[in-house]
Amino acid sequence: MTSPHPRPSPDTARLVEENLMTLSQLKDMVASLSPDIYQQAFGEYGRHTLGKHVRHIIDHYDALLVGLERGGEVIDYEQRRRDEALEQWPQQAASHLAGIESRLSVLGGEPSSAALTLAYPLDEEGLSLASSLDRELAFLTSHSIHHMAIIALLAEQSGIHLPETFGVHPSTLRHWQRAPEEQASFSRRSA
Repeated sequence: MTSPHPRPSPDTARLVEENLMTLSQLKDMVASLSPDIYQQAFGEYGRHTLGKHVRHIIDHYDALLVGLERGGEVIDYEQRRRDEALEQWPQQAASHLAGIESRLSVLGGEPSSAALTLAYPLDEEGLSLASSLDRELAFLTSHSIHHMAIIALLAEQSGIHLPETFGVHPSTLRHWQRAPEEQASFSRRSA
């Protein structure tokens, strides 16, 4: 007898885990910051702060989760909340990140085969693009890591020491883990 509900994809669980690892790293960093450092402006026009990049990451996760909570009809990353408190107050942002982690954890048990629609604002009409939960989770990992790499550069300018792995994509971390094995294998073949 077959189940009326599709089984969750093992890929979805793995993608959720990558996102959770990324968000945990970000949450830990944010929770350790003072508001002064979190709000410190960088760049010629003062547009870059650690907080703005963190808020931007949060906005994207919220957009996905809100879209899913509405039945997955439309995921729209352009219609973000842009809550300025999340870019001003690190403890509030860390708390919000913890909430996102809780909401994401549930997705590991969800079927990933349901079709999603991604709203993309190419022009006045925009496009509706076919997507899936797995695709959006993969996007969010890459998007978050991209901004975390910028956060790492800004943090370094403020004298904040972050782990070497902060803002490094999971695929790069896997490559780094294999690199010693590959080098040893190459050395054995060359000998």
